[in-house]
Amino acid sequence: MKKKESILMNSQEIQKYIPNRYPYLMIDRVTEVVPGVYAKGYKNLSLNEWYYPVHFDNEPIMPGAMQMETMIQMLTMAIVTMEDNIKKVVKARRADNFKMKRRVVPGDRLDIEAEIIEILGNEVKGRAKGFVDGELACEALLVLEII
Repeated sequence: MKKKESILMNSQEIQKYIPNRYPYLMIDRVTEVVPGVYAKGYKNLSLNEWYYPVHFDNEPIMPGAMQMETMIQMLTMAIVTMEDNIKKVVKARRADNFKMKRRVVPGDRLDIEAEIIEILGNEVKGRAKGFVDGELACEALLVLEII
């Protein structure tokens, strides 16, 4: 069996695979992706993020919805890098057991690990976790749809 090669991508290369653009492109770098298996990368957070000034201005935190979107985009990278799925659109259908374990604040780097559990037709089930300084910050089971 041929070993699957890992791919590294910066933000410009990510945009070749997913349609999200600033300010809704939530991943800055993909550090490792094995198409059809998993993707890893990160989001650097600064006080300049568009949601911080309106999300608890005295104690800004990254909203849970944005954490979930970051995990969805990382799982999407594991899907759209597959040869048969390049140029296809992937949409979120469901997130189960979403948990926020710690605050994600300006200055943090949210490291995301997303893995495909199962592909059934155009439905992809996966698991994603976000870490800050090695500590679990968020996690969810995700169901995405390939359009």
